[in-house]
Amino acid sequence: MIELYTASTPNGWKASVTLEELDMPYSVHPISLADGDQKTPEYLKICPNGRIPALLDNGFPVFESGAILLYLAEKAGRLLPTDATGRSQVIQWLMFQMGGVGPMMGQANVFFRAMEEKIEPAISRYQNETRRLFEVLDGQLANSEWLTDDYSIADIANWCWVRLYFWSGVSINGLDNLQRWMQDMESRPACQRGIAIPEPLHLPTDEEGVEMVSQTSRKILQR
Repeated sequence: MIELYTASTPNGWKASVTLEELDMPYSVHPISLADGDQKTPEYLKICPNGRIPALLDNGFPVFESGAILLYLAEKAGRLLPTDATGRSQVIQWLMFQMGGVGPMMGQANVFFRAMEEKIEPAISRYQNETRRLFEVLDGQLANSEWLTDDYSIADIANWCWVRLYFWSGVSINGLDNLQRWMQDMESRPACQRGIAIPEPLHLPTDEEGVEMVSQTSRKILQR
């Protein structure tokens, strides 16, 4: 039985959506980032980096979300082509998310939402780079339904982040291909189930709620 250690974040969703798409049985161990569960000695034995998600597969630990997606896809023989070219294409777009979309949106979230001091050059830098990456995705999706020839872990990884574009303060106006793809992803039952693990994330829209979330974010950043 696979044991998933996760929280309601884009990286956490990547693992749970993949598990749902693969219809793999798994149990969920919720990790409270605000309480520092990810830094406990017990959890660090599974994930030395002290981040989520991580999993145990019959006692075998796997950490780092991209590595988890590759492990699960290879284990199931789905969502990742077996031929060298197809496999490489999926991994390229997976790495695009790991090295680009995730880090840039994460920094935009920090400077735009979480930090008390608003450093405008930093906010603009990360929001602009995030928008540029969205435009790259949009260009790729102009040529195909999915990021590669078939639906894959690359789509899952990128969507789990891109769907929170508004929280980074980045517009997707004019990116028609990206919006179409996002709607296609959102309509998949496994995607809907996966983003509700370990619990649905309800981001506030009013300023009072945003401030409450920002306070929690600052506590997490200080750990």
